[in-house]
Amino acid sequence: MFNIWENPHFPPPSEAGPDGLLMTGGSLAPAWMMEAYKSGIFPMPLNYEHRRSLAWFSPDPRGILELEAMHVSRRLARRLRRGEFQFTINRAFAQVVEACAAPRPQDTGCWLTLAMQNAYFALHELGTAHSVEAWSNGELAGGVFGITIGGFFAGESMFSRCTDGSKAALSFLVNHLRQRGFGLLDVQWTNEHTRSLGAVDIPREEYLRRLAAAIALPVKFAD
Repeated sequence: MFNIWENPHFPPPSEAGPDGLLMTGGSLAPAWMMEAYKSGIFPMPLNYEHRRSLAWFSPDPRGILELEAMHVSRRLARRLRRGEFQFTINRAFAQVVEACAAPRPQDTGCWLTLAMQNAYFALHELGTAHSVEAWSNGELAGGVFGITIGGFFAGESMFSRCTDGSKAALSFLVNHLRQRGFGLLDVQWTNEHTRSLGAVDIPREEYLRRLAAAIALPVKFAD
């Protein structure tokens, strides 16, 4: 049993199981969240026998999206050139998180529980969690949000309300990270969709080295 008022403490990522599970318990307080991300660990609810508990993961391999290697389809590239989307940063953070948490047909259960949403809202108030919004005809068409530490961006989730909405937001995010001098975009696990955008798996040991280097970069996501 963990005392949430104690300083955050995590086992070394190397102790994670084959599925990446490192430990259960702890807290979603900002200090716990920040210590986790700095250590290559992220939170996610775990459902077991109709009970939900807080779990922490550090998978091996780890999914990342190389900032110079995002795949943009010809269709999306044409739409971006035509200016069909307009982009903002941190204009609608709560809306982006809530849209990411909305039920989707293929979901078996949403990991973005109210407790998780509130944790990201708290980090946003502290200037650590950020969102990118894609707009079309004045309506929110898609978005992505995540956590930043130095030159590290931990992508948490994205959503789309129209064709290419989330991909447009992600493309803007990647360009923004490059322009700002970021060094690492984390996507946790890869899947068919993220791999189609250019995400790759790297060994956890390599990920942790790159994480430390990215965190040390003297850059900011937003002014």
